[in-house]
Amino acid sequence: MAKIDNLNETEQDILEIIKTVPDPEVSVNIVDLGLIYEVEHFEEDNKINIKMTLSARGCPVGDTILQHVQTVVSNMYPGYYVDVELVWEPTWTPELITEDGRAELDGGF
Repeated sequence: MAKIDNLNETEQDILEIIKTVPDPEVSVNIVDLGLIYEVEHFEEDNKINIKMTLSARGCPVGDTILQHVQTVVSNMYPGYYVDVELVWEPTWTPELITEDGRAELDGGF
């Protein structure tokens, strides 16, 4: 499902913006935690779609994280409709954490 490997330039920029959003429980950005599954930019429709997950269904800060993603992307792309969709498939696992994320966690996972 992960569609963040072959992003165009704008989608890569959006992913970099999302990297400013930390998971408040572990203080690592949600991209490096592997929580972002897809970023799509539709210039002709002024729309940005983001599919993401959380590390656990009962995450107490889940709504806050989703709203933060919505806010940071909307602020950088005014006039765009930004859809942040929470998905549970595939299930998040620690294997999705990037090497940068693992370095920040110091082996915490």
